[in-house]
Amino acid sequence: MAMANATLISCNSSTSTHLPLNNHKSSRTSLHFTQLKVASLSPHRLVLSSSKSAIQLKRCRFLQICHTSSLKNQQEESKEESVVGGSKNGNGNGNGNGNGGRDWTSSILLFFLWAGLIYYVFFLTPNQTPSRDMYFLQKLLNLKGDDGFRMNEVLVSLWYIMGLWPLAYSMLLLPTGRSSKSKVPVWPFLVLSCFGGAYALLPYFILWNPPAPPVEETDLKSWPLIFLESKVTAVMSLAAGACIIIYACLAGADTWTEFFQYFRESKFIHITSIDFTLLSTFAPFWVYNDMTTRKWFDKGSWLLPISLIPFLGPGLYLLLRPSLSTIAIPQTPAEPE
Repeated sequence: MAMANATLISCNSSTSTHLPLNNHKSSRTSLHFTQLKVASLSPHRLVLSSSKSAIQLKRCRFLQICHTSSLKNQQEESKEESVVGGSKNGNGNGNGNGNGGRDWTSSILLFFLWAGLIYYVFFLTPNQTPSRDMYFLQKLLNLKGDDGFRMNEVLVSLWYIMGLWPLAYSMLLLPTGRSSKSKVPVWPFLVLSCFGGAYALLPYFILWNPPAPPVEETDLKSWPLIFLESKVTAVMSLAAGACIIIYACLAGADTWTEFFQYFRESKFIHITSIDFTLLSTFAPFWVYNDMTTRKWFDKGSWLLPISLIPFLGPGLYLLLRPSLSTIAIPQTPAEPE
């Protein structure tokens, strides 16, 4: 505009020497000349400003794209770190109970616990009445006829409830308590638990490595899971356990006093009582593991405190838990060669 004004002034000064100042034609000529000058200069400035705006807009878009891509990369890296961290530290449900590996510190502690228990069972437990222990064992196995001796009701209840614990642990460990990639099979330990109880299960607890292998739909049709996942099995197990515990609770004070005397003197009753305590102690953990693996923790977490009740708590959970079909993976048909 300054150049246009200067041109206008010079043009006016040059025309003033030839034309009078009040000449309208001269004024129109100078005005038209000024408009031409402005029109000739404005497009260059408009093009320049528009090109600068376009460059700034492209730069903003480029920076926005770079920022968005960096955010996506950070999110992907954080997800990968969380997955790797979960696989290193382990979790559960499942579950999980997010599961991926375990902390072997717990395995070491369990090993020392198991080794201490084995040493205690063989060398430190009371063994004042070995002949009476053999007689009790024969009576409980129905190897002796009715000789008029009345067995202690609490001892009888303990004997029969110990026969139900292997079934409960089989329902908890198969298949959600299996070791990762089936490197350590669980079924041999479950079979041995029918005779050795927690003393036979503890080695598996030491070697157990979560997460459990995925459950396929074909696994649900196999015989062990059909029986162990059946609600009929859970109802019968819980009902039998409740009857046994009620039978022991209804025993008189003299019967309980006699049982505690047996516990202090008998190796057989002492070991069996500790076995029952161990199975009751570890059961809530496996209830939690099964609950998280079936993705039922949000709805079934109220059963965790109840699972502390010996046998009845885990038995109630086994009755109410959801089916494995919620976590089963459909089997993909094999592609023809």
